[in-house]
Amino acid sequence: MAYRFHVVTLFADLMAPYLSGSMLGRAADKGLISVGYTNPRDFTHDVHRSVDDAPFGGGAGMVMTPEPLAQAVEKVRAEEAPARVVLLSPSGRVFDQQVAHEYAGLGSVTLVCGRYEGVDERVARHVVDEELSIGDFVLTGGELGAMVVIDAVSRLLPGVLGNAAGAHEESFTDAALLEFPQYTRPRQWRGHEVPEVLLSGHHKKIAAWRHEQRLERTEQRRPDLWRDFTNDGDDGND
Repeated sequence: MAYRFHVVTLFADLMAPYLSGSMLGRAADKGLISVGYTNPRDFTHDVHRSVDDAPFGGGAGMVMTPEPLAQAVEKVRAEEAPARVVLLSPSGRVFDQQVAHEYAGLGSVTLVCGRYEGVDERVARHVVDEELSIGDFVLTGGELGAMVVIDAVSRLLPGVLGNAAGAHEESFTDAALLEFPQYTRPRQWRGHEVPEVLLSGHHKKIAAWRHEQRLERTEQRRPDLWRDFTNDGDDGND
C-alpha cells in the first residue's frame, strides 16, 4: 500500500513539479507513495475567495483565517483518515532524521501549509495534531517545509531508494554523526587525489577510515551534535 501524503496548500502548482520528478516521481509511479492536495480557497464563499484577514490587535501583514483551513482539514480527515495532521510552523518541534523515521512508520500524514504572517492560533490548537518546524528561520509559506518532509520521509520507505543501504549510511541515521566524505572517478582531479585507503579494496580499513571521518567531521562542523554524541558515552566502537 502506498504511503499517503496530503498537503493543504494554496499553491499546489508550486509543489507538484518537484514532487513528481526524479526519485519521488519514480516512487509514485511504482505505487510506493502518493501525494494529494486540498486548497483552502475551495472552502470560501465570498467573491474574492478570501483566506486571510488583518490580525486582531494590529500589526503588519495578514493572517490566514481559521474556517477555510479547518474545513479543508476536516474534508481530508473524513475522506482519508490520515494518521497525523501537521501544521508547518516556526513554532513547532524541529524536524530531524529521527522525526523522519517516526513519520515513515505512520503510513500517512497530512501537511498544512500556512502563508502570509501565519495562521490563526485556533487552527494550531484545535484543528491539527501538532506543529512542525524545519529550522530556526522564517519562509514565505509552509510549502517548502512540506516538500522537505515528504522527501526525507519517502527515502526511508521500502523500495524508494535504489540502494536501500544508502539510507543507513547517511548523516544522522545510526548515530548523531555526519556522513563520511564520498569520492568517485577520476582518481585525480585538478591536483586533488582520492584517499588511498578507498582504492585499497580492504573493506575493514575502509570502514574504519569512514568511521574516523564521521567523528572528525562532526566534531569540527557540528559541535552541538558532537556534544550530544560524546555525552551518550558512545564513540560507535564496540
